Amino acid sequence: MNGLPERSAASDLGTTVEGYLLWQARIAEAEQRAQEFVRPMEWLTTSQRAEIERHYAADSLRRARRDLERVAARSLSLRAEYEHRYQQLRRRCLGLALTAGAILTTLATTLLSVL
Repeated sequence: MNGLPERSAASDLGTTVEGYLLWQARIAEAEQRAQEFVRPMEWLTTSQRAEIERHYAADSLRRARRDLERVAARSLSLRAEYEHRYQQLRRRCLGLALTAGAILTTLATTLLSVL
């Protein structure tokens, strides 16, 4: 056991739905920004405007995906690092507790034999 709580299917589904909704919001934001980008370019034809909007939104989504992948990778890296440190701390605490117990037992035995 690694000390982490078990994830339920409902939790996984909730995370999936949340991720989907966040990505849909990101798509809507990219499309909105693309429209705002081409708005001042009044000389563009309708097809040119649509093409630029499509490219702008696609580029925004590619960048967002790279950013999310970078954050996810860093999150996994930090998780592994913290789990490793937690295991080290647990071992140290156990070692100190055993050492303290051994010292107290030795002291108690010594004091009892003296009395």
